[in-house]
Amino acid sequence: MNSKLPQVGATIFTVMSRMAAEHGAINLSQGYPDFDCPRRLRELVSERLNGGCNQYPPMAGVMELRQRIAEKVAAHYGFSPDPESEITVTSGATEGVFDAVQAVVHPGDGVIMFDPAYDCYEPAVQLAGGHAVRLPLTLPDYAIDWDLVARNINSRTRLIMINNPHNPCGSILSPADLDHLAELIRGRQIYVLSDEVYEHMVFDGLGHASVIGHDELRASSFAIFSFGKTYHATGWKLAYCVAPPALTEEFRKVHQFVTFTSSSFVQYAIADFMAECPEHARELPRFYQRKRDLFCELLAPSRFSFTPSGGTYFQLADYAAISDLPDQEFVNWLTREIGVAAIPLSPFYRTPSGARHVRFCFCKEDATLERAAEILCRL
Repeated sequence: MNSKLPQVGATIFTVMSRMAAEHGAINLSQGYPDFDCPRRLRELVSERLNGGCNQYPPMAGVMELRQRIAEKVAAHYGFSPDPESEITVTSGATEGVFDAVQAVVHPGDGVIMFDPAYDCYEPAVQLAGGHAVRLPLTLPDYAIDWDLVARNINSRTRLIMINNPHNPCGSILSPADLDHLAELIRGRQIYVLSDEVYEHMVFDGLGHASVIGHDELRASSFAIFSFGKTYHATGWKLAYCVAPPALTEEFRKVHQFVTFTSSSFVQYAIADFMAECPEHARELPRFYQRKRDLFCELLAPSRFSFTPSGGTYFQLADYAAISDLPDQEFVNWLTREIGVAAIPLSPFYRTPSGARHVRFCFCKEDATLERAAEILCRL
């Protein structure tokens, strides 16, 4: 058949997790915790499941949950979105990204994104008939070159996609970066899609710079957030989009024909948990910074070189002192022969940079990180 996505196969996450399982390797590849979500949240899910919350919720999401989201956004970013017209619950952040792209990108439109880019971005653009303009992040910090962005904006540019904190690199955007972005799109019909699923994983005392906390960008942005990342429950596939009313209206036109709505009892339970345990989100940066610091300390005696991640629960490491294999071959060898699975960066690029970097995931039990680091330090 004539495929719409001929270049797309199984994601690198599926490939490496399958390989890790086949070879009994410690899985530091796919980004999910090996510990459970909070006990109280599980209790609330059970209560709602057994309390009759099992029929279709509203298309835009349970109103109680949207109200809690609005309160949380106000507390963290100083802006109170309207739960009725500016917040939509989705079946995971990938759906949110897809819906936003389909809502505003027309055939022939250009979409700027940054390499390495998360792997669901460009396929969503292709399916909308747009074309991706992939600009490299600058090494060694994986930062955005705003002069390069300016040179690549033209009359067909419709959307700029940012990922903050950045997966797979762990880099973060500053308020100054958002100011640069706002300046570049000012007076133009260009929208922003900001993937902020790791919003509560920003380290070293820095705050998260969100487009919805930026007075100018907020008016032209879709911001995507993830309950799965925040509550250690990636398998629930529950997320949400905050956008101004006109963009939300278009977003929901797509959303209603992609998933229509998401599981009811989990939405109610998360709303309960947000009201009962708001400290969970506030404490998450410290929780994951401790894990980052532990993993970096354990890996310090190794021949990997690295700069501690600024955000997310991923740590990049340079393996150039260990091997000259390309990154995909290196992680295959690392998984099969050494017993630790990681993610290569080349699948996130259109044109790989040639850097010898791999991504380790540290959202794991301390004992898991200790076992993995012990093995990696022998290389």
